[in-house]
Amino acid sequence: MQKKKSLIAGTILSGAVIAASGLSAGAQNSDAIRPFHVSIPEKALVDLKQRVKATKWPERETVSDFSQGVPLATIQKLASYWTTNYDWRKIEAKLNTYPQFMTTIDGVDIHFIHVRSKHKNALPVIITHGWPGSVIEQLKIIGPLTDPTAYGGKAEDAFDVVIPSLPGHGFSGKPTVTGWDPIRIARAWIVLMKRLGYTRFVAQGGDWGNAVTEQMALLGAPELIGIHTNMPATLPDDISKALQFSTPPPSGLSGEEQHAWDQLDFFYKHGLGYALEMANRPQTLYGIEDSPVGLAAWMLDHDAASLALIARVFDGQSEGLTRDDILDNITLYWFTNTAVSSARLYWESKLPFFAPKHVEIPTAVSVFPDEIYAAPQSWTERAYPKLIHYNKLAKGGHFAAWEQPQLFTEELRTAFRSLR
Repeated sequence: MQKKKSLIAGTILSGAVIAASGLSAGAQNSDAIRPFHVSIPEKALVDLKQRVKATKWPERETVSDFSQGVPLATIQKLASYWTTNYDWRKIEAKLNTYPQFMTTIDGVDIHFIHVRSKHKNALPVIITHGWPGSVIEQLKIIGPLTDPTAYGGKAEDAFDVVIPSLPGHGFSGKPTVTGWDPIRIARAWIVLMKRLGYTRFVAQGGDWGNAVTEQMALLGAPELIGIHTNMPATLPDDISKALQFSTPPPSGLSGEEQHAWDQLDFFYKHGLGYALEMANRPQTLYGIEDSPVGLAAWMLDHDAASLALIARVFDGQSEGLTRDDILDNITLYWFTNTAVSSARLYWESKLPFFAPKHVEIPTAVSVFPDEIYAAPQSWTERAYPKLIHYNKLAKGGHFAAWEQPQLFTEELRTAFRSLR
């Protein structure tokens, strides 16, 4: 069937028209890959600003720290910038400079960015974001990975890069049936890479991206030759049980292990609220679907280190992220109306998030110090019997590729060099 040349209207999301050319999802060729373009109507931008300006604010928190959540001063600075200086059209234009596509897998439209390297023998990699992330997280690493010689690297370190939006996130479709857990997404990603013609590739992920990437490895697809993670699942059973029941840590922990325990103990006591709510009652979160400021606050309160960094950014300090970076990601969630649909992944997944999954293919691990916990090498070696790379970085947190793109790029180049 000859591909249609005209643009056809895609899904209308929260007033945002997303256009895709090529065959529609219901066309005869269900394996079709359709070019994709982002175009948010001006009326949606106007509506967003009006809603932010109309926010009904609570009183200030009664503490001087972050113990009650996102400080009122931080979220009001964000809201002020959102309605005055922020320009969505900049990130929209940037997204549209990359080759974007849509394809239907297992009944769901999957959006993805696909950039092929100009260098021969480039290694294909599929990179998966998490929550509250999106493909925007990885935009800064596309150039260095696909065109290393332009960024101080070597041609033999080149990658073909595939970055999909998780189902229910970003521009991907929203599942209308249950069952879309990390295992099912992993199957879809393998289909996607094979549909793109790749017979040998690697995978990378953090947060839910790690869960999906590990499940890709466990599915045993021969095309997948190795994985890399910046949020490894390494928690020993005795550590997990002690944290779960709030008992003291096992004796004999090394300094590195004790530090990881301290980070996890804090997260279990103070940082799990959003995950528990989304895992139990995602449909109840109507407020963050209706209020942009409510959505922003919910997304900012992911982990203590990221929130502290974002607060510093809106205080005017220079960090790995900018105010525009932060609002690009939040605004994407707003325009795609994916606050609740993305939350359902927590409800769908029955996997123990930090527990080792017994991955038996070559695995590379990069540990960033401000992650939810910095996985010790001793735990990592036990969790991944075919560990081919382990490195602790001096800086970076949960959104590593977004915050520290140069370090992240260097890690991927080093991690997969032995598999080329």
